[in-house]
Amino acid sequence: MAVKFDFSGKRVFVFGGTSGINLGIAKCFAGAGADVAVASRSQEKVDAAVAELEALGSQSAGYALDVRDAEAVAQALETHGGSLDVLVSGAAGNFPALANDMSPNGFKSVVDIDLLGSFHVLKAAFPYLAKPGASVINISAPQAYLAMPMQSHVCAAKAGVDMLTRTLALEWGPAGIRINSISPGPIADTEGMRRLAPSEAIAEQYKASVPLGRFGQASEIGDAAMFLSSDAAAYVSGVVLPVDGGWSVAGASAAALAMSQHAGR
Repeated sequence: MAVKFDFSGKRVFVFGGTSGINLGIAKCFAGAGADVAVASRSQEKVDAAVAELEALGSQSAGYALDVRDAEAVAQALETHGGSLDVLVSGAAGNFPALANDMSPNGFKSVVDIDLLGSFHVLKAAFPYLAKPGASVINISAPQAYLAMPMQSHVCAAKAGVDMLTRTLALEWGPAGIRINSISPGPIADTEGMRRLAPSEAIAEQYKASVPLGRFGQASEIGDAAMFLSSDAAAYVSGVVLPVDGGWSVAGASAAALAMSQHAGR
């Protein structure tokens, strides 16, 4: 059962919010009454996401941009205008590859999307968030604190995102802005999970490695984002919250095995 939150009259902007976990988050906020804007690289995906959000009653808007382009990010926020109550920074890139097989450009592309892109989004959004009660949610990953084969680029990038979360919680706290990270575990029906578990056998290994015995749903990440942005979490800032069914506690070795099998398939 979905958790009930009321974000009526609130303005939310979800970067990366046109697919997977981030679209699930955007839909949760829209279903709770918020006006939700989304941004991603594909105009087609932006248009489709806006239509889904408007069907939920949201006064939605969408912007096609690449978070690696600081000027494009800033322009979208300026065009959108007005203050923001919640910012979600979730744009991400990933592809499984051993470090020795990865090109410098491949490593750089993930760091640029995940870490530099997060910096661009947060820095550009600050003037629209600078008020008591504003909430920022960065979407991290277990790779930030669990080393995994074939994920050196993501491990480095997401560790940086979590430290950016903590550092800006210090710097922006006096302005009343709370900043937290959510670290999703294996989430069903997402592009990331399809890449990390390209076969049913590997997917079953991932599922078996989760103490709760199942994949999570994007809506469960959305519930966590709404909690962290609600008055119930008014004294929570600088936190990295795993939402993973206990996977990060008990599943690291099984995940490493699954990734190793992926490498050798």
